[in-house]
Amino acid sequence: MGPRKKSNKFHALVGSSGEDLVQRLSEPKDYINELSHEVLCHIFRYLPMKDIMCMECLSRKLREAVTLYLRVVKVVDLCAGHWWEYMPSGFTDSSFLLLLKKMPDLEQLYGLHPRYLERRRIRGFEAFSIPGVLEALQACPNLLGVETSHLELVEAIWNYMPQVHILGKFRNRNGAFPIPAENKLTVPINAKIQTLHLVGVNVPEIPCVSMLRHLYLKWVRLTKPQPFKDFLCVSLRTFVMRNCAGPTNSLKYVPLITGLASARNLEQLELVRVPFLGGLIQHVVEDSWRSGGFRNLHTIAFGACKNALEVDLGYLIITAARRLHELRIQPSLTKDGVFSALKMAELEFPQFETLHLGYVDEFLLQCKMSHSELVKYGLADVIENPGIITDIGIKVVNEVFTNIKYLLIYNCPHLHNPHHWITDQSRWSRLVDLTLVRCHAIKLESFSQFVELLPSLEFICLDQMFREPPKGCARVGLSAGTGIGVSSALVSNQNSNNDNEDHHHHNEPNMPPPPINNINNQRRRQQQQHDGNHQAPASQPPDEEQAVFGKMKVCKGCVSSPGKGKTPLRRGNSVAISMAVADQPKTHAAENSCEKSCQVTSEQIKADMKAATESSRRSSGKGTTTEAVEAAARPGASGTSEDTPASRTGVRTMTGSLVRVGPAGATSGHAGGCRSVVMDATHGTAPDRAASGREGAERPSVPLSSGPASVDRVEPRGGAVKNDPRRPGPQTAQGKRQPSSAASSGSQQENFVPRRPLTRSCTRTSSVPLVSETARPRMAVRRKRMADKSTSTSDPVTEDDHVQILSLKSKNLVGITLTNCGITDLVLKDCPKMMFIHATRCRVLKHLRVESAPIVNRFDYAQCKKLDMEQVLDQILRMPPERNRIIYMRPMHQVGGLWSLEILTGPYPYHIAIVHEFSNPPNIRNKVRIRSWMDTIANISQELIKYEFFPEATRTEEDVKKFPRYPWGRDIYTLEGLVDGAPYSMITDFPWLRTLRAADPNGYSRYDFEDDESTTIYAPRRKGQLSADICMETIGEEISERRQSKRGVFQRVVVLFLHHCDTPGEPVDDDYI
Repeated sequence: MGPRKKSNKFHALVGSSGEDLVQRLSEPKDYINELSHEVLCHIFRYLPMKDIMCMECLSRKLREAVTLYLRVVKVVDLCAGHWWEYMPSGFTDSSFLLLLKKMPDLEQLYGLHPRYLERRRIRGFEAFSIPGVLEALQACPNLLGVETSHLELVEAIWNYMPQVHILGKFRNRNGAFPIPAENKLTVPINAKIQTLHLVGVNVPEIPCVSMLRHLYLKWVRLTKPQPFKDFLCVSLRTFVMRNCAGPTNSLKYVPLITGLASARNLEQLELVRVPFLGGLIQHVVEDSWRSGGFRNLHTIAFGACKNALEVDLGYLIITAARRLHELRIQPSLTKDGVFSALKMAELEFPQFETLHLGYVDEFLLQCKMSHSELVKYGLADVIENPGIITDIGIKVVNEVFTNIKYLLIYNCPHLHNPHHWITDQSRWSRLVDLTLVRCHAIKLESFSQFVELLPSLEFICLDQMFREPPKGCARVGLSAGTGIGVSSALVSNQNSNNDNEDHHHHNEPNMPPPPINNINNQRRRQQQQHDGNHQAPASQPPDEEQAVFGKMKVCKGCVSSPGKGKTPLRRGNSVAISMAVADQPKTHAAENSCEKSCQVTSEQIKADMKAATESSRRSSGKGTTTEAVEAAARPGASGTSEDTPASRTGVRTMTGSLVRVGPAGATSGHAGGCRSVVMDATHGTAPDRAASGREGAERPSVPLSSGPASVDRVEPRGGAVKNDPRRPGPQTAQGKRQPSSAASSGSQQENFVPRRPLTRSCTRTSSVPLVSETARPRMAVRRKRMADKSTSTSDPVTEDDHVQILSLKSKNLVGITLTNCGITDLVLKDCPKMMFIHATRCRVLKHLRVESAPIVNRFDYAQCKKLDMEQVLDQILRMPPERNRIIYMRPMHQVGGLWSLEILTGPYPYHIAIVHEFSNPPNIRNKVRIRSWMDTIANISQELIKYEFFPEATRTEEDVKKFPRYPWGRDIYTLEGLVDGAPYSMITDFPWLRTLRAADPNGYSRYDFEDDESTTIYAPRRKGQLSADICMETIGEEISERRQSKRGVFQRVVVLFLHHCDTPGEPVDDDYI
């Protein structure tokens, strides 16, 4: 038979005409139809069900193969492994039944996630309904399990097909808070399910489910009065209960805790807002630990449990010491005593790694509902206060958990000196990741020392830390924004995730960083100045807002010891007031007299104000000019004022003489510290003041601004007040302000204009002009805009931002993330392994100084409105070219194109690309893709220099002088396009890029990516340009041209990515930052 068949085929082929032979040879061979059914069925195992069903239409043989495959298949996934997606749409009851009838041996059906199911059949209409699905499932006699996420469908399966298991993790997809009334589920006792994850569901009770291993309850309303009466899940390994609306009576949770103790394999226990009875866990542990209760726990989390006691947590920790990995402790239990007791227990925690102190559930942090609304919707009535753990407690933490790797501390206001956490017994030798959130009292200098002492630290995350002091606190001696007068135990944890973002937003000019030198910014600056000149007088009367007095001297020693329950003040943040005199010894005496600490109450302040008023009235009756100097604050937002260095002192100025006057009225009851007030008689000589540049962390927050001082015209309360401040009119001698300088010359000292405005309470008592109309000549210097909002001290303040320098020195630190932090300077002293810096919404962050961080290569600055972009870029580009670097910035003010071109003129030994992205809302496609190909460009240049003896370019100051004009010795070009409808432009001197973009795809090209030149700048995978070696085959001609023209290349590249979505000054919400 065999040879005869072959002979017949051969004779048929020979007998055919020549044209038929050529036609058959030219047709593509159908290899698929030549495969056997068995091979095709084996191939189908690797294809999604949707594609398998589509093959039925292609050919008769494929249809037969599909039928055979469905007849023997036992496991089907309708979502192709994507459990988070929905099954293909278009099914009806009849079509779904037809499909499952073709699979008689089906045992496990995964991915049964319909987008919508009707509750019942609809007569005369083909729909997809719950009864139809049940009928189709019952058509599979061998069906063992189904994976679904539909509440009503799973309940129907439990009721009508109780023998069927629920596969995988059951998690409903329509969960929400407030809990929707239509989301209901009744769990039967004999439910065959291992993982039940309910979100936003009404459940009558949690019964005894023997098979259940993992139970997650989030926003679940338990409707029965005794929902845990029959709770007993002996196979349970995970129990999570978060923000559920259960019974308010804590006694009704006794069966829950005893049921959990009977689950001997319980590994994870998380209780958030569960009002169980205080001390209950202690007694249950005492009764069950010998039989294995809670012995296998590796994760314990308590959050907002109203009645939880220290002994409840402590007994759980001690019982689970052998396997404990992670511990999250709610603020009310975050206290020294917990860890002191654990230390006395003398236990070992060999597997412990993660500790979260002050744990607050993310729902409470992000929820915009008030506490009363949450209680109205059934949640437990709990208001949590910050943790009260101190430095002593944190020191003990590492003595107890010696192997801790990950430490997160949230809102612990009694922590001050992290470098005290390290002792001989507490070295934190294995700490890898440190996260601090809202620990406002931690001192910056101490934190820097702490980081330096950690041998294994790799990642730092700081959120709402080191917030800037409120404007005016430096002048009146208040602490730097730590909430003086408000007990830390009264500050709620809820709705506080962005308190530093809007912290004193309007209490200062809020001007952008030093303006970029281009025409557009000059016009905008003139417009801002014009607006500022018209806005400032509109908020208060001129005589209350625009007055000055003499130069202040800083008293660094004026700090008082903290009161009970108060946060200790930071040394150097409080200031005392003294006026400049000609002779230096008097100034030193004034400083030395400030060593004693002062504390002023609000009653003393009121008495001083009254005395100053009376003194002013008496002096004004004699016709003398009185200048009252005050350093007391009104009660601010925190309710009281504290640590005010000086109360109020009157100074009477005589002709040609200098008179010191004691405390006015002598009502303050103070003596000693910070009382010296001296003033020049006529012009005087001001002592040399420090340079206005950045001076370090000890720089006091006095208004010694680097810009022009805040001085406005002064008008008497009497007749001169009739001049409308919004109307042009005669201006006094102090109508403009004078820029500061490091060392004032003699003429500048004569024309010196004091920087600080008189406070309202003092000007209110003056009935004569505070400064003579002819005292000083008019100075035509641009006035610094003054904010039209009051501060916590009720003064219009124009002081500079308080300088706070975060200095990092760590041998293993890899990266740092800053969010809503109040630092102004970031210094990388010695960080040999540092690779990235992320800064988001750091309002006063201005400068970066890199002393030694050779491999740092990723910089992200987003919504840092005062960032000095020129300084930061100069620091980065002046680093030795040891790595390719990408700098991502989202400026909040306009950046001109001329400024970006200036980067290409500098002595920076890199190929530079400047990308302007205008997508809004922000699109990160270009940013992410650039990282994939910028290294390829650099690798090509490195290969040519290292192996092909290609000339290497240099860029020194001498090279810059050789090319004073465009293109400054670089091959500059521009690429423009659209990404998702938003324009972008790229100015660069990258070699090879234009040739690679224009090349045709090669044999390595891959089309499994969405990107091409229409959606991004450069798509190397679409071109098949996967490595430097492949790319060099494409750019051979360009390499030859560059070699002949002797144009060298740099080994490294830098990309500056400017995203302009926040340019109007309003930050855009972005999930990616």
